[in-house]
Amino acid sequence: MIRTIDFQDEALVLIDQRKLPAEETYVRCANHHEVAEAIRNMVVRGAPAIGVTAAFGMALAAREFNGSRSSEFLRHLESAGERLGATRPTAVNLFWAIGRCIEYAKARTAEGQSPARVAEGLLQLAREMHEEDIAINRRIGDNGAELIQPDARVLTHCNAGALATAGYGTAAGVIRSAHRQDKIAEVLVDETRPFLQGSRLTAWELLRDDIPVTLISDNTAGYCMKRGKVDCVVVGADRIARNGDVANKIGTYSLAVLARENDVPFYVAAPTSTIDFRLESGDNIPIEERSPNEVTHFGGRRVAPEGIRVFNPAFDVTPARLVDA
Repeated sequence: MIRTIDFQDEALVLIDQRKLPAEETYVRCANHHEVAEAIRNMVVRGAPAIGVTAAFGMALAAREFNGSRSSEFLRHLESAGERLGATRPTAVNLFWAIGRCIEYAKARTAEGQSPARVAEGLLQLAREMHEEDIAINRRIGDNGAELIQPDARVLTHCNAGALATAGYGTAAGVIRSAHRQDKIAEVLVDETRPFLQGSRLTAWELLRDDIPVTLISDNTAGYCMKRGKVDCVVVGADRIARNGDVANKIGTYSLAVLARENDVPFYVAAPTSTIDFRLESGDNIPIEERSPNEVTHFGGRRVAPEGIRVFNPAFDVTPARLVDA
């Protein structure tokens, strides 16, 4: 299994997803500032993976504190949480993990535990969240596999696999579980412009697991559905509102509309930590906008004219009425 996140020798070690599939290299984060930069710069991405990474970032922040006063310790943690939370505004797992860590620290300091002891407890909590995420994803995969028919041709978008989680995956977890049951005839993977998470990451993952995979450009999906080449669509999620609206990688909404037009079931695979019960609908989900360079450049070379205006939202929102399960 791909190990997206690991804690070794007093540091968080992350597979550098920016360099896949050409290079399998790792980034070592020795403090929470480096963890924040890794999240912001897409070394690690995917809502569940970001959440677990942030938990380790909070543990590192706790270990950085040198004082003994609980009030100062909690202010330090809250500041670290703000820094980590500012990296990716759409993925709610990030804020869920930070909040869980801060609540843990408040409860333990109220019991009279020292900052040093709370710091060790936070590291253990992060490890538990790591293993918990893998177990949850396996259950999601097995539950979702029940919806997959034999000899299924499944379309997926972006990367909701082991690389987007602590391991196994959400949407790709459904595919993995269905593959173990010999249900998968083919997986169609959208390249997922402009960051190419589909072609660089999902295709790489599925090939490693000997799952039959075909890469398509994003604008080929509708043609494949109309030709009867897609039996269902399975995607992940970065935030789900209380009414079931789903924020996911840009292009997901288009797929949902195409799926409905072509009578193709559209499924979303996500843990409950991705549901934001505070938000009534998807209209309230903040949508991250990323650097214009992701659109104007390809492989380090400019492919658009100088001075062009760019709109580069990282996510869109699919209404609940377009989600079959």
